[in-house]
Amino acid sequence: MGFKTEVLKKLDFFVGGVASQISRYFFTPRKGPNPVYTKILVIRPGGIGDAVLLYPALGALRASFKDSRIDVLAERRNAGILKGCPYVDRVFQYDVNPPFELLKVIRTDYDMVIDTEQWHRLSAVTAYLTGAPVRVGFDTNGERKKLLTHPVSYSQDEYEVYSFLKLVSQVTGIEYGFDKESPFLPVGKDLVVRFGRMIGDFRRSWDALVGVFTGATVRERRWGIKKFSMLSKELSKEGIGTVLVGGREDVGDAKRFKEALSGIEFLNFVGKTTILETAAIISQLDLFISSDTGLMHIAYGVGTPTVSLFGAGIQRKWAPPGRNHVVINKGLPCSPCTKFGYTPACPYGVRCLGEIAVGEVKERVVELLSRIRMARQGN
Repeated sequence: MGFKTEVLKKLDFFVGGVASQISRYFFTPRKGPNPVYTKILVIRPGGIGDAVLLYPALGALRASFKDSRIDVLAERRNAGILKGCPYVDRVFQYDVNPPFELLKVIRTDYDMVIDTEQWHRLSAVTAYLTGAPVRVGFDTNGERKKLLTHPVSYSQDEYEVYSFLKLVSQVTGIEYGFDKESPFLPVGKDLVVRFGRMIGDFRRSWDALVGVFTGATVRERRWGIKKFSMLSKELSKEGIGTVLVGGREDVGDAKRFKEALSGIEFLNFVGKTTILETAAIISQLDLFISSDTGLMHIAYGVGTPTVSLFGAGIQRKWAPPGRNHVVINKGLPCSPCTKFGYTPACPYGVRCLGEIAVGEVKERVVELLSRIRMARQGN
């Protein structure tokens, strides 16, 4: 987790409750509700994964409010993926040029604010300070609930896409379904063509290509460079090539990965692409492998089969559903330990991931690729 992210979480912990009380004491939102929602704000702090899983809800919102202006208040970490969303008019970032970007949002006369944050209070304070007569959000703590006009219950037992859709249901009255088998994250055709040439040249040497992301924001979600490199070696023996992806913060890991592969060829995009370009790359691969990460959610969103490694995270809440998605989870008594985005330091040496063997992951990858291949041949 980045330094700035950690600071923001601590700021919410120490001042969120006080800010909630002060806001309610000194400020009164406009009365409503307004039957015509011409300006809508969606608040989405957090990482890439939450932003990806918000896409179906944004699509549902746009379908009901075709002529409305829909803005998103995001942050530096996830703004890139949201700027590619066709349902959104503008993306603001509260941690860029602070506090002016945030003040610009607060001073806009929104008719409705949907706060998609799951726990922290400052996002609900922001929703309240906009003065919007309709404020929808999760009632996961008392301070949040008092700042909302439409508090919504939150469950750790349902896939996050459904939780976000429930927020939209509050204002549309529509009960939404979700097709677990269909892609929902659009990818630019120009990006597919551009990176398709490079991937196509590399593909000629292999029977199949898998994407690999070795990183994670916290130590408790890292399987390890050594194991990922061993996996790529084993997969190469089966005619399966590796395409490595990641951000600039993962460049050091990519160098260690290359050294560990001992001359085996792989395609390396780490630190060389934007998040939308990475999505275009992943969309052209046969399968994607990572732990519980934002890129795992991107793979699911663009329709690429996944093999994901879970331990700290809540599988039923965050793992990709659907027939072409495999989750490896050792199910230890201490797992899962993450709740509302907070993962405690592990006193057990991250056994939940450490006990996942390279051979086990290889077997599941080969099995899934074979099953998908046979299904396509059957059609």
